[in-house]
Amino acid sequence: MNSVLAFVRAHSRVLSWCAALLFVLVWHWLAIRAGGRFLQVSPWASAYTRDLVAHLLLGVVLFAMARSLTRFMIATMAVFSVLTFGNAMKLSTLGAPVMPDDFAAARNMFLLLDGWSLVAAVLLVSVPTLLLVWSIDWKRRWTWVNLALVGAAVGLVVSFPADLVRAMDRHFGHSVWNQPANYQSRGLPIHLLQETTRALARRVPPPTAPEVDQALRLVAGERASEFVKVTENTAGAGFARPRRNLHMIVLESFWDPMALTASRLSADPLDPEFRRLWAQAGHSHLLAPVFGGYTANTEFEILCGFPVTADNVFFETGLKRDVPCLPRHLGEAGYHSLASHPNAASFWNRVNAYRRIGFETYWADQDFVLDDMNRAFLSDESMYRQVMERLRGAGTLGGSRPVFNYLLTYFGHLPYPLNERRPAVITAAEGHEVVAAYANTLYYKSRELMAFLRELRAADPDGLIVLFGDHLPALTPNFGGYTESGLLAGRRGEFTDPMFRTLVETPLILIDGEHGPVAVGDIPAYQLPALLLDRLGDQRPSILKLAAQAGESSRIRPLPGVHLVVAADEDRVCRGAETDAAACSESTRRLQAVETLRTDLFSGSQHTLLELHLPNRRFRAAAVQSGSQTPL
Repeated sequence: MNSVLAFVRAHSRVLSWCAALLFVLVWHWLAIRAGGRFLQVSPWASAYTRDLVAHLLLGVVLFAMARSLTRFMIATMAVFSVLTFGNAMKLSTLGAPVMPDDFAAARNMFLLLDGWSLVAAVLLVSVPTLLLVWSIDWKRRWTWVNLALVGAAVGLVVSFPADLVRAMDRHFGHSVWNQPANYQSRGLPIHLLQETTRALARRVPPPTAPEVDQALRLVAGERASEFVKVTENTAGAGFARPRRNLHMIVLESFWDPMALTASRLSADPLDPEFRRLWAQAGHSHLLAPVFGGYTANTEFEILCGFPVTADNVFFETGLKRDVPCLPRHLGEAGYHSLASHPNAASFWNRVNAYRRIGFETYWADQDFVLDDMNRAFLSDESMYRQVMERLRGAGTLGGSRPVFNYLLTYFGHLPYPLNERRPAVITAAEGHEVVAAYANTLYYKSRELMAFLRELRAADPDGLIVLFGDHLPALTPNFGGYTESGLLAGRRGEFTDPMFRTLVETPLILIDGEHGPVAVGDIPAYQLPALLLDRLGDQRPSILKLAAQAGESSRIRPLPGVHLVVAADEDRVCRGAETDAAACSESTRRLQAVETLRTDLFSGSQHTLLELHLPNRRFRAAAVQSGSQTPL
């Protein structure tokens, strides 16, 4: 009898395992087809088998710890579905798959949402997590054995990431610049493991002083001696200091939608006055580091003068030290540096990031009267009005201290909602409803901007004003809205060189006080601070001028895995491939040197500051040896 019961139990267990694996197989088949049909996102056919095997192995691990087949099926479906369709949504909207840094940045997404969208986001995270915990049989010894094995595997990954990622790259392949293709050739579980391992392998020691010295000389070229020979005068004595106010206006998703010819907009959304002003500025462009989101990376570049080169949020992952970025640099000259952004204060780690780069004042959502809301977004009109009221009330404009007035707008963010005060006035072709919504948002955004500019220029006629879009707007999945007009391809791997230029260009206007608009051409965002210091007449040595040195003869716009060189003769995209132009090796070398300095400054030992802002180390060492100077 006992043997019969044992046989039945063993047979039942085998059937349960078969049912569990069959469930994963069916779910995988349905999920891949649903993603391909509704979002046009799925692994390549050549990767289907490996993606299925990876999901089956995960299923084996989960079912080995599961309390029952039913609980396993419920929890597995929830976890797998959220990851799979979350990845598909990111790919279709922003053109990039889920990456390890997205999990670290997930908290910011909750700060962006409200109402039912916030509730849905919380449920998408909490429900699968709770179901997974609920499905595990915590009282069974075998569960803890499995957890120990999983922990050991994680330990091996953490201990030997470089070896593992090299092996995975050889087997599964890796494209530095085409992350969507990486996902499509691997499937999601392998992609996440491979990129997590790569992120761990990148955690190398910060650059040493000799490495920084070599990079500094490569970046600054013949001008390196000007920086290195600076002595105590770098504190400010002997150098011209700026006194004019600086106003920087960063416009959420601000772009020229008239390029979307296939959408057949019924009218030009941009205010005619803006068109005239932009024409006077030579139709200059800012070359942004991001598309459709990640505004904080544009912020880092235009405030700190160094490029973002990876697909992560630098404010969260790379800014770990106090650094003399533009707010602190101007603060040392007596400026009151203040930032205004009517979003949650901690979004993209801005509280810590703004403090580290030197902002003295930060006005966030709780500092504004939210009196003119377009769903979650305070209108630009209200933001501008409240900032001007505070500047006038505190006597900041025209006061004893010059001001660096940094405004980051929030209105204009996807999904481009409008309130009853802003009815739609522009239509688009059938099927282009998102483009129409964006155009109507821009209609009001541009007019509110021009009204503010008139007031600001009247109140501060000698002020230096710069305004630009932070990135192109995200419209519909897979670069939809752009593909119909031939501006972009549906997949990043199919972009031509001109398409990469289109991907990053936003309108840029520089108003030099009473001299009016100035044509500055098309410049990468990280080269803007050096330009502003020159216009302010600020001659003090600064890290803000370093990366711009690498772009004097040509302007380099790094993007994840590639960089665009905007040259006088012809633009070129360097992909790290054999087909790259010969000149790509030189721009790559310069860019690597800039990255070394960036790592040193923002998360390393800051040897660069010793070179630029303290007496020459070699001079001090020689003086100490001769007995003429005591060491610091």
